[in-house]
Amino acid sequence: MNIHEYQAKALLKSYGAPVAEGVAILKADEAEAAAKSLPGPLYVVKSQIHAGGRGKGKFKELPPEAKGGVRLAKSVEEVVSNVKDMLGNTLVTAQTGEAGKQVNRLYIEDGADIDRELYCSLLVDRSIGRVAFVVSTEGGMDIEAVAHDTPEKILTIGIDPEAGVTAADVQKISGALKLDGAAAEDAKSLFPILYKAFNEKDMSLLEINPLIVMKNGHLRVLDAKVSFDGNALFRHDDVRALRDETEEDTKEIEASKWDLAYVALDGNIGCMVNGAGLAMATMDIIKLYGKEPANFCDVGGGAGKEKVAAAFKIITADPKVEGILVNIFGGIMRCDVIAEGVIAAVKEVGLKVPLVVRLEGTNVELGKKILNESGLAITAADDLDDAAKKIVAAING
Repeated sequence: MNIHEYQAKALLKSYGAPVAEGVAILKADEAEAAAKSLPGPLYVVKSQIHAGGRGKGKFKELPPEAKGGVRLAKSVEEVVSNVKDMLGNTLVTAQTGEAGKQVNRLYIEDGADIDRELYCSLLVDRSIGRVAFVVSTEGGMDIEAVAHDTPEKILTIGIDPEAGVTAADVQKISGALKLDGAAAEDAKSLFPILYKAFNEKDMSLLEINPLIVMKNGHLRVLDAKVSFDGNALFRHDDVRALRDETEEDTKEIEASKWDLAYVALDGNIGCMVNGAGLAMATMDIIKLYGKEPANFCDVGGGAGKEKVAAAFKIITADPKVEGILVNIFGGIMRCDVIAEGVIAAVKEVGLKVPLVVRLEGTNVELGKKILNESGLAITAADDLDDAAKKIVAAING
């Protein structure tokens, strides 16, 4: 689960991290009061969407030369003008795709005198099985570009989970970021704070880009991106309360209610599969035969009839779907249960696109019998290759 920048900063501030004063607003008429509540005279107006690259983004409704999704303002009046320009419009960035995202929230923040911009993130480094700091002196930039062009400028420091962030770890991180003076002193408290927040809140990513050294020598968290492990949300009611469903795909929201592993994609063949590996193989073979998957959907090994029906309805609700491929290997799951779930869903929502079903495993013959006797326009397949060929042929007409 992702949250907005202002929410991430509030969370980090509660742990003691240095962040600027700021006010989040939902309406344009809140802008003046929000700006006047800040020290000024420099303000930053930031679009709050779940995507990076906001500063370089462009608004669909504004001329190409218009400023991006993060703007500096030198007066309250300029803040108000920018808010009216940005709020409610669609921001397109490198991470949103051409569709962009509508800006429904803005964050008005006190400006900062920046001396240096740094990069700092925490994530689970699976190669060492530990949480690690990933840092670079090249902050404020696309970290992927830095990794590609100058990988030597990115350093990874793994943290011993028993010891936590030690003085030696802080020294390594500070050395990698070339911190000295007041910034090096701030680092002694900041890096343990970030590690504590990451672990206590079950984060999967904590990215600060940029982490700045101000002209007074101190550190400040200038931007923050936080993602949480969805499997751990049951123990964090405060984090779940931060969820903004307007930033999520409606199909993915519905899928989460049924505990379905579902990710919306841009293709035209809907997929319903059990098992992540089989789902990936199914998407790969669809691409092999010249089409694109419309989704990743893993119903899991122990799904019942209702869960299968729910997955089918979510897939058919996608207007991009021109055909559906159901690919089930019945190990724990029984093929007859899958067949009953598919039939129940088809009878409820109708079938307007071609449907190919490949079943294999436990009760496979019974499952095929149920499908064949359903009277519905369902095409059976013998294996995955056969299934992919049939669904692609059906769409091609």
